[in-house]
Amino acid sequence: MIRKWKKIGSQTIADFRIFSARKDTSLSPRTGQEHSFFILDSPDWVNVIPVTPDGRIVLIRQYRHGIEQVTLEIPGGMVDGDDGDAATAGRRELLEETGYAAEEMIYLGSVHSNPAFLNNQTHTYLAVNVRKEQEPQFDGAEDIEVVLADAAEIPDMIRHGRITHALVIAAFYHYEHYK
Repeated sequence: MIRKWKKIGSQTIADFRIFSARKDTSLSPRTGQEHSFFILDSPDWVNVIPVTPDGRIVLIRQYRHGIEQVTLEIPGGMVDGDDGDAATAGRRELLEETGYAAEEMIYLGSVHSNPAFLNNQTHTYLAVNVRKEQEPQFDGAEDIEVVLADAAEIPDMIRHGRITHALVIAAFYHYEHYK
């Protein structure tokens, strides 16, 4: 039986705007040996699947520095302390990144972003009957293009590698099982 490891020490190594890095020292319950693990402390994230009244999905295309490529995704981002909850953060991100606002937000589920070294979750919301209310309000580090797609196209976009972001694919999994 797998048992929880006992943490015997924790030290913050670096603190950045979007996460902090720490080194945890834990005891193996099986061997009693000490091992070090490096963890990124990060706020929760939110992804939003925005659906227009005519059933189209609002996607965004943006450049991602980690892979140095343009990706096709859904709106999303960090749940900031000012947001209060993931649904509020989702509404904010949707409006900022696309200019669309939702009539209703429906919680679809959450996943651990990467439990090997991240301590956060990504929450997915369905944004119902979204309508364009304003121009997007990008921050200085964002260049985003809004793309509308038929919902029926999404599985092929994933299958053919047009949508590759793992958390976006997980969001569409939740969406498929909600419908």
